[in-house]
Amino acid sequence: MSESLKGKNEDIAAKKFSAYFPCWKELTAEQQKFLSSAVHEYRYPKGTLLHSGSSDCIGLLLVTSGQVRVYTVSSEGRELTLYRLLERDMCLFSASCIMPSIQFDVMVSAEQDSTAFVIPAQIYQTLMERSAAVANYTNELMASHFSDVMWLMDQILNKKLDTRLAAFLLEESALSGSNVVTITHEQIANHLGSVREMISRMLDYFQKEGLVRLGRGNIRLLNLPKLTDLAQRSLR
Repeated sequence: MSESLKGKNEDIAAKKFSAYFPCWKELTAEQQKFLSSAVHEYRYPKGTLLHSGSSDCIGLLLVTSGQVRVYTVSSEGRELTLYRLLERDMCLFSASCIMPSIQFDVMVSAEQDSTAFVIPAQIYQTLMERSAAVANYTNELMASHFSDVMWLMDQILNKKLDTRLAAFLLEESALSGSNVVTITHEQIANHLGSVREMISRMLDYFQKEGLVRLGRGNIRLLNLPKLTDLAQRSLR
């Protein structure tokens, strides 16, 4: 369940939003008032599903804290992480109803306890029509997300699972700031678009090679230089 954080002090909320929204200073005073009066900040506990496909158009998400996962699900139920959203990142896919070029379902969920501003879809669409700065920013953001997806497709089609897995473990370690990654084999498979059995076999191989030590629900990275060397072609 999400929880609205706006209401007790709307002036503080509006001031916070102005610091997070990239094009704020390029908006007119009227446009700033139009936008800030419509946005709400919500708290999302870990595991909350924020957006569940093209039929669900909650609006644009502007993350203020935590970590949000953007992913797709195949017809067989296999998940694939497209990218993560961290503080100050914005998600367009959650407003797919105003993005006719988006022809596939995307899911958005909170990987950690998170907070985010939600900009209603129609409000943002109106703002794009009135502000060249917002329209240009939206096009740049769309191009960036498209580049992320194309990079991911190249990884799946052209890179071996061991390099992708090594890169994923290093990225998770960097995000958490620890050499111990708290994650299950099933969760890794969901991120990489694989299956748990293949991930488990590859992790067993990594452990035999002295790269990691497997625990219950966690993986300790033991040899960062060798993992980095293995992951070179799959690191962003």
